[in-house]
Amino acid sequence: MDLKNHHTPLGVVDLCSWLFPLTYLIHIAEEYWVGEGYPAYILRVRGVHLSSTRFLMAQALGTVLMAAGIMLARRFNFPNVMIIIMATTVLVNGLTHTVTSLSNGVYGPGALTSALVWIPLGIFVLVRFRQNLSRKRYLIGVAIGLGVNVLVFLITMRGARLV
Repeated sequence: MDLKNHHTPLGVVDLCSWLFPLTYLIHIAEEYWVGEGYPAYILRVRGVHLSSTRFLMAQALGTVLMAAGIMLARRFNFPNVMIIIMATTVLVNGLTHTVTSLSNGVYGPGALTSALVWIPLGIFVLVRFRQNLSRKRYLIGVAIGLGVNVLVFLITMRGARLV
């Protein structure tokens, strides 16, 4: 078990874990329906051809992987590491959307949920659940979350051809 101590009941970790796929669905909806939509935006800004179908397939895969990760983490006793991975992933993604929108001076799909939901959620979870893990396991979770962002970036820049 990855608990350094038992200050946080596992039910709280489970409940907070499921906030990530829920907010992910809200974030996807914003990216798809608000503004020009993410596929059109990424084509205009970066020249990446990402069809709406590929975008939705990639997001569906992301949702399934997130839910599977939560269930596997619970089954194999690493829910505290998993919640740190997810918090880091959404925090970095949220910061990326927000900083890009601010630096370009225009709305980018996903910026609202990033600024209003993912950044606060990511910070809250990283601070709140820090005590549940040793420093090493916490940093491993953060590193994996950063790695997830790099992987998503590379897939997106290829036009999600791996999906």
